[in-house]
Amino acid sequence: MRTVFKTSYDADINLFRHGAQMGWYLALLALAIVLPWLFNTFWIGEATNMLIWAIAGMGLMILVGQTGQASLGHAAFLAVGCYANVLFQEKLGLPFIISFPLGGIVAGLAGVLIAIPTTRLHGIYLAIGTLAISILADDLIVIAEPLTNGVMGLYAPDINLFGLSINRYAQPDLFYWLTLVVTLLVVLAYRNILRSSLGRSFAAVRDSEVSARAMGVNVAKTKAISFGISAGITGLAGALMGHFAGIFNNETFNIIISIQLLLMIVIGGLGSIHGAFFGAVIVAILPQAIAIGRDMVTGVLGVSSIAIPGLESAIFGGILIGFILFEPMGIYGRWIKIRTYFQLFPFYRRDMFRRQKSYLKTERMR
Repeated sequence: MRTVFKTSYDADINLFRHGAQMGWYLALLALAIVLPWLFNTFWIGEATNMLIWAIAGMGLMILVGQTGQASLGHAAFLAVGCYANVLFQEKLGLPFIISFPLGGIVAGLAGVLIAIPTTRLHGIYLAIGTLAISILADDLIVIAEPLTNGVMGLYAPDINLFGLSINRYAQPDLFYWLTLVVTLLVVLAYRNILRSSLGRSFAAVRDSEVSARAMGVNVAKTKAISFGISAGITGLAGALMGHFAGIFNNETFNIIISIQLLLMIVIGGLGSIHGAFFGAVIVAILPQAIAIGRDMVTGVLGVSSIAIPGLESAIFGGILIGFILFEPMGIYGRWIKIRTYFQLFPFYRRDMFRRQKSYLKTERMR
């Protein structure tokens, strides 16, 4: 059993709880760096796709998991970041190293503008409002055809970075490492936000807006900042998603993507960086697992492979229902229980993680 002794006030805000944890994360980072030498081009592409989904998941996690604001419209911010990044390169001739962060900034500003009229909404009403934004963004892309090329879409140019020309298909390893660097920077930014007073304000708003106001937290301002940061990170993921896809249009960022993003972080585990990565693994690997399983079954039966429409969505929905019924804390929550069991064995008690009411008494006054 590991016991962490805190000898200073900084112990609660350190990046790592103890040296062993830092060692495990450094080992994971080393594995991520050498991954292109361990797998073929196909699986490098799948790993890159997983990292992009993880960035988008972390963006949504800040809003939903840390601030407690439901959103079904983050596909719109993916689209804003994607289109802004490409248009800055094609129309203004800006290099990728400038257009990429600018795409995230534009998406963040869009998030703040949307947050201004929606800060008074809660729960299902906020979800419906953001859902309408996602639908509206789809129509706006088509209407702004002179700029976005409408349903024909845009081609993402090759990334020119420090004299290197990076194409997802021609240089998959370079594109993977670029995505890995962006992922690490987002993780560090996310972790530092949680360690700051702003992160504690997010948690206060999530747990009880009444109590947050009593402690002097400006709830409306905190929600707007959360929306802006969340949309900005999601916009960065959208920019990478555009280069990963090569060509994109309004259908690339439809409402299904918004729903999939929300389900992804719920399955992975709300309120944690780990949850975004676990959910991204499910989203990235599930289609390939279904295809491989289908080919195996049809091979055993000796029949031709049959594509079943909606099979992926049905399995994803079944996984979500299973987690809601048996593990509301998601994959990361289950991992915490397993880890705690071995850390406390034989003193582990089954009632340690008994479900409790998710609201505080002060919430009843709203």
